[in-house]
Amino acid sequence: MPKMVLTKIRHGMNSFTPSEKKIANYILKNPNEAMKLSVAEMARKSNTSEASVVRFCKTLGLEGYQDLKIGISLSTVDNSKNKKIIHEIINVDDSPSTIMEKMALGSIQAIEETRQILNPKSLEKAIEAIDSAERIYFFGAGASSIVALDAQYKFTRINIPSFMYFDNHIEITSAVHLTEKDVAVGISHSGRTKDTIHILEIAKKRNATTIAITQYGKNPIEEVSDIVLHTASVENNFRSGAMASRIAQLYVIDNLFIGVACKRYDDVNRYLEITRKALEFEKYR
Repeated sequence: MPKMVLTKIRHGMNSFTPSEKKIANYILKNPNEAMKLSVAEMARKSNTSEASVVRFCKTLGLEGYQDLKIGISLSTVDNSKNKKIIHEIINVDDSPSTIMEKMALGSIQAIEETRQILNPKSLEKAIEAIDSAERIYFFGAGASSIVALDAQYKFTRINIPSFMYFDNHIEITSAVHLTEKDVAVGISHSGRTKDTIHILEIAKKRNATTIAITQYGKNPIEEVSDIVLHTASVENNFRSGAMASRIAQLYVIDNLFIGVACKRYDDVNRYLEITRKALEFEKYR
């Protein structure tokens, strides 16, 4: 998706090689100039080599240098048309109304940039895998476990056997019993959560389809995943809350849920009505 080049460059910065970082920094600082350069000129301006520029294009998932130039051009046009959303640092003396504004902008940015980064073909593969699976297991640690719980709740409501556990030992013991008919979804913003990676590794050895939901860029969880669904990396200074990353992950889960629901439209409507009535009855007992 050439149109999303600048977004992918910004989010992939931490995973780039030193040469790729030089090229990325030059493009981000000089997009209007970069879109007009030849490969040789780009290499000279970024103090790298032509081979490095070509490899950088491949890292971004582009067919070649021409796609990079087109992508920079399209991204630059989009940025000039749209209001740029900046997830500002929250200050200790910010008023509640200011915090509300900054949090809202951060959530909007997380969703919009995840929309740009998320590969439709990968999403389609994940939807197909879940739709044809016998069981789905969602794995996550810390804040990601809350996203896993939300996913389990959604899919259980439409009668798809779904499981998640907060205890890592139970996660491991469940993973060893997976089969090729099951799907294991690992959720990790950093892509480096050891427990989640270990569980997906077990699931993959059991021939289950493994899906990772993680931030854009190279990270270890991709090595044990059949399908990777990328999210944007947008955080404020209160990073421990993993606020924007959670919004981005929930956005991906909702896309998976709606995608599967569309494939089972008639059944899903019936299941949702059944669960709605059951929950209403329970509420007034």
